[in-house]
Amino acid sequence: MEAQEYIESGTLELYVFGLLTEAENLEIAEMAKKHPEMDQEIIAIEKAIVALSSSFSPFHSVANFEKIKARLDLKHGKVVDMKPASSWAQYVGWAAAVLLLLGLGYQTLELTKTKDAIATVGTEKSKIEKDYAFLDQQNKQTEKSLTIVRDIKNTGVTLGGQAVSPNSFAKVYWNKDTKTTYIDAAGLPKPPKGMVYQVWALKLSPVLTPTSIGLLADFEGNSQKIFAVDQTQSAEAFGITLEPAGGSLTPTMTQLYTLGKV
Repeated sequence: MEAQEYIESGTLELYVFGLLTEAENLEIAEMAKKHPEMDQEIIAIEKAIVALSSSFSPFHSVANFEKIKARLDLKHGKVVDMKPASSWAQYVGWAAAVLLLLGLGYQTLELTKTKDAIATVGTEKSKIEKDYAFLDQQNKQTEKSLTIVRDIKNTGVTLGGQAVSPNSFAKVYWNKDTKTTYIDAAGLPKPPKGMVYQVWALKLSPVLTPTSIGLLADFEGNSQKIFAVDQTQSAEAFGITLEPAGGSLTPTMTQLYTLGKV
């Protein structure tokens, strides 16, 4: 039997208690000399037993003993000889103590595992709830976008790319009765840092007159790229320009990304 097998088998506890045969005792003693881990395990078992027995042993001072003796009127009492307890009874007591110690350790380990499992379940539940809330929000945004696109009362105005960005495109959904206006900006590139897209309602005649109807703020955070802007009272065309953060009073025509007539 190898040293590790002795440690894991419980034989060392029986060796400390003196419950092995003489041959087995000699074999373990020889093994302990060759294997420091066995010797350390034996010492650890002995210390655990001593510590456990000390915790159960009451301490009485000499003064307390004399008080108890006087109380019981044992000044002239006869000393009764007590027979020493048999070795077998002592070993059983030690074995019970060790089993109790091992049982408490096992229960503590299982309790720790249970607490860890509960904490893991709680963490997973919290993550699932957050994922569900996010997906629910995304679903509501998708449903809202579909409602806007499918509303037959909305006039759809396609905005084509201009010289600064020929591949860009966008679409305006304008309800002429309620004046509500939505912009589908999925065809626009991500704006540079410090810049924002600004939407303009345009009157083309007799002179070009632009009216700002809102900014496409938080462009990157809007996964659907559907933006609600201000109500549009009247428009002959719509345009989208790239402006400094906060917007501009008049459109920067050199940064006109998309344009389309109603």
